[in-house]
Amino acid sequence: MTVNEVRKKYIEFFKSAPRNHEEVSPAPLVLADDPTTLFTSSGMQPLVPYLLGENHPKGKRLVNSQPSIRLQDIEEVGDNRHTTFFEMLGNWSLGDYFKEEELAWFWEFLTKELKLPKEKLWITIFSGDDKVKIKKGKKLLPFKRDEEVAKIWKNIGVDDEHIGYYGVEKNWWSRTGTPNEMPIGDIGGPTSEFFYEFTEVEHNFEYGKECHINCDCGRFMEIGNAVFMQYKKVGENTFEELPNKNVDFGGGLERLAAATIDSPDVFDIDVFWDLIGEIEKATDKTYKEENNKHPMRIIADHIRASVFLANDGVEPANKQHGYILRRLIRRSCVKIRSLTGSLEKDVLTSAIDSVFSSYRDIYLDEEKKETVKKIVLEEISRFKNTLEKGLREIEKIEKIDASAAFNLYQSYGFPLEIIAEIFSEKGQSVDRKKFEKEFENHKEMSRSASAGVFKGGLVDHSDDTIKLHTATHLLQAALRMILGDHVIQKGQNINGTRSRFDFIHNSKLTDEEMKQVENLANEKIKKNLPVSKVELLTNEAIKTGAIHAFGEKYGDTVNVYYTGENIEDAFSKEFCGGPHVAHTGDIGRVKIKSQEKIGADTVRVYLVFDKN
Repeated sequence: MTVNEVRKKYIEFFKSAPRNHEEVSPAPLVLADDPTTLFTSSGMQPLVPYLLGENHPKGKRLVNSQPSIRLQDIEEVGDNRHTTFFEMLGNWSLGDYFKEEELAWFWEFLTKELKLPKEKLWITIFSGDDKVKIKKGKKLLPFKRDEEVAKIWKNIGVDDEHIGYYGVEKNWWSRTGTPNEMPIGDIGGPTSEFFYEFTEVEHNFEYGKECHINCDCGRFMEIGNAVFMQYKKVGENTFEELPNKNVDFGGGLERLAAATIDSPDVFDIDVFWDLIGEIEKATDKTYKEENNKHPMRIIADHIRASVFLANDGVEPANKQHGYILRRLIRRSCVKIRSLTGSLEKDVLTSAIDSVFSSYRDIYLDEEKKETVKKIVLEEISRFKNTLEKGLREIEKIEKIDASAAFNLYQSYGFPLEIIAEIFSEKGQSVDRKKFEKEFENHKEMSRSASAGVFKGGLVDHSDDTIKLHTATHLLQAALRMILGDHVIQKGQNINGTRSRFDFIHNSKLTDEEMKQVENLANEKIKKNLPVSKVELLTNEAIKTGAIHAFGEKYGDTVNVYYTGENIEDAFSKEFCGGPHVAHTGDIGRVKIKSQEKIGADTVRVYLVFDKN
């Protein structure tokens, strides 16, 4: 089946009786009102408030397909299953149905709608955790394996030998990690995962020894994960059951499409095969040639992701979203050069056309295609000089070592295999183990940083950071009143000591303007205005006059935070993901510590607490 066919079948299946789910619009890849994360990385992410107990305007049963960007495994892209951009099929029960319905329905979808053979489907179940206790009244009971799910699967007809049991590292989900890592008050629960077994894979592993359901030998691929959010952490390694239990299901659309054609290579599906076909034409290389698969997969994945990011308004830069786009494009360039020997050929114009062709009726705006091409091709042009500088840097290195090799990788985008090839011609070799150690240290830091952005919020969720977040709303409102309504946020970064706020304005503030802005913000703080949140349909939220990013895509609903007794007369009101103080008086006095001009139409100010 094609990707479009699988997506349509899934959404229609869960919308139809007796499942009766409501389809929700996918969130944009870049959430303009949420400073807590770089990109939407799953269908669950925009629904966290509802999984935590808020009422969703469309009810308790939801379904959608969410375009997502996930960077934690970017170095694995190039194998047969990892991608940075993907679609996540999702369905949710917000305190409605639970384990039995979810598992039976998705099994029905796999076997009847997608017609996957039952003998090729495998299941994993939570095996329990002897370090965790469940509080039932005054009793503390051991956290046993999920026998309820095991019984459901056996009743459905899954054989024992097709079921595997795994611990918290594989079959547990919370926003903050394992039960031990979760803060008190956070929710989570066991999972049951779905795997597809491919007919032909390249491995020599024996099942039950080197190979198992959740290994990476290539025989099995995860195609879905049902999370049962049924526990709340109430103490050190102690949990209690939630009164309203949720289901959060996510399934990789591309992987499901690969399963329908029984191919262990996700790049064999239609949206990739058309794209790779264009790369083959432009490079005069064939994908079937084993040495070409790895670079072509990276080019195909990274260009697809780049098109989606540029379509959402991201441009290459040295920080945040723009840095990721730059990294994706430039890594593609290195791989193109490894295939063709240069960057002279215009490899990517037809590749971009292919991505638009596959997604134009669903996500991509055909009117933006030429703009997207310009963004990508101009970045390639800029990188040609950087790439040549890297080659010149190589000429300066008399003796390669792991540190120098990693510097070439990190600074100039040279993969290890190209570094090794260049230096082998000089009679030198790279110590791969030492390089991999440097590489693993870097990956660990990157993963920690990515997790920190998602879990930590603004920079963190400390009291002072939250105070400065609310103060930044007051700052923007004051700037607009003093300077004019053209003032719109272009970026922000907030930690416990300062708020860095970028906004549209053609000159630095005068001393008088700065004083007026400070006084107005502090006046509203002194009045101790209530800070409230209301969830509205997006078009209704816009009508309130709440500040938002114009031209950005939003989901069906947004949160609007406002300061004042009511939203109509509020001093400030913005689309925002939170968190905020309850009253402005909680902030304390603030002042603008400094300012700078960072572009033709952009000013940056630093807001801090006024201790005087």
